[in-house]
Amino acid sequence: MKDITYSKWQLWSLVILRVAIGWHLLYEGIVKLLNPNWSSLGYLMDSKGLFEGLFHAMAGNAVVLNVMDFINVWGLILIGAGLIVGLFTRVAAISGIILLAFYYLSHPAIIGVSYAMPTEGSYLWVNKNLIELLTLWVVILFPTWKIIGMDRFLFNKK
Repeated sequence: MKDITYSKWQLWSLVILRVAIGWHLLYEGIVKLLNPNWSSLGYLMDSKGLFEGLFHAMAGNAVVLNVMDFINVWGLILIGAGLIVGLFTRVAAISGIILLAFYYLSHPAIIGVSYAMPTEGSYLWVNKNLIELLTLWVVILFPTWKIIGMDRFLFNKK
């Protein structure tokens, strides 16, 4: 594979995008970590759509719920931090895609479905979780961490 080159605007725009998503995920994880009453129970019980049975079952099992809470908090924190500093960025982006896919499947943007938690707007098929998921795909396709990020130092073969 030949060396990837970007203009300065392209490079910095992609890095800013990566860091912004990282910040959003990191902050969401920290807020959950610092709130002793936070649990994914309400979110899972509010699930609708094709996979609602799966998410309700997860919420109905205390052990699984505790694992989901742990994965949510620490997954968000580690994924966000990895994206911000460009450390294990491909793993962070793929993990973020998986986590956001679960969020999207739990609360799909479909007609006639309302959720207990208010949303910022009205959605049909596309919501912020799907947009962020697709943006992480762009982060994977344009590996800026090889130029700006800790991965540059860890995995630079030159």
